[in-house]
Amino acid sequence: MCNLYRMTSNTEAIARLFAVDTRGVNLPAFPAIYPDREAPVVRQDAGGARHLDIMRWGFPPPPGVARPVTNVRNLSSPFWHGALANPERRCLVPVTAFSEWSAAPDPATGKKRIYWFGMADPEDVPFAFAGIWRPVPDETPRMAFLTCAPNTLVGAIHPKAMPVIVPRDRYADWLAAPLTVAVELAQPFDDAAMVMVEA
Repeated sequence: MCNLYRMTSNTEAIARLFAVDTRGVNLPAFPAIYPDREAPVVRQDAGGARHLDIMRWGFPPPPGVARPVTNVRNLSSPFWHGALANPERRCLVPVTAFSEWSAAPDPATGKKRIYWFGMADPEDVPFAFAGIWRPVPDETPRMAFLTCAPNTLVGAIHPKAMPVIVPRDRYADWLAAPLTVAVELAQPFDDAAMVMVEA
């Protein structure tokens, strides 16, 4: 599962690609976003206006779980249903690249190696994970993003899962469509559109 990504595009790129008003917002670069760290998120309100917010990565865990829950895999779980079913609680998580660790150690170093993935076309950067979010009393809102079976590129490194990447022409579906339409997006992203990128 993805537990490290980065978002280093500027505010103007986010405004253009996500059709969100960023006036008065000046985001820093986020070169390493780990669980429980803050990150930019695009959400849409009931009136259709999109907002750029800062949220913390990881839902508060259910009883008996120590760490925040960062990835959403079981879409039928009651734990996620409230956020998934409510379009106002879905969000787009802007990303410039994400990482996965190798399943086996590198023979030369004896340590697992980290690999980074991004879009083949620079015009497609940043891209977006399909996310959900929830308010937390007296704290920064929390977000997590969906995962699915990996495509061939990511699966060669991490065969269990990859983040759900929303095609640019389906952003509105993720943010506003009924649940049955939105969850159709939870599928591996097109291999041909992705590449491994430098760390």
